[in-house]
Amino acid sequence: MPNPTAAANAYAALARLVPAASPGTAPAEVGGFGALLQGAIDKFVAQGREADAKSTQLAAGKADLVDVVTAVAESEVAVQTLVSVRDKVIAAYEEIMHMPI
Repeated sequence: MPNPTAAANAYAALARLVPAASPGTAPAEVGGFGALLQGAIDKFVAQGREADAKSTQLAAGKADLVDVVTAVAESEVAVQTLVSVRDKVIAAYEEIMHMPI
């Protein structure tokens, strides 16, 4: 069973990625899809590095096992989210390519 705390942390991290927009603000005005995607990828890489660092600290006896497991679980949720988004983008692209002109 997935860890609900890790899922909540992943959703909170995703909420921080989405820039706050005032009502009536167009998405292009707050950075656009490309900026959102780049920010998400940057956060994903940072989470992976944090999990690696905590694992290394655990091996050296300087970290708590709970912190390492939490970091790895959050990283796993981030990977699953990234793969899901990739699959949806590819499916949307394929659907657009099959549209009649």
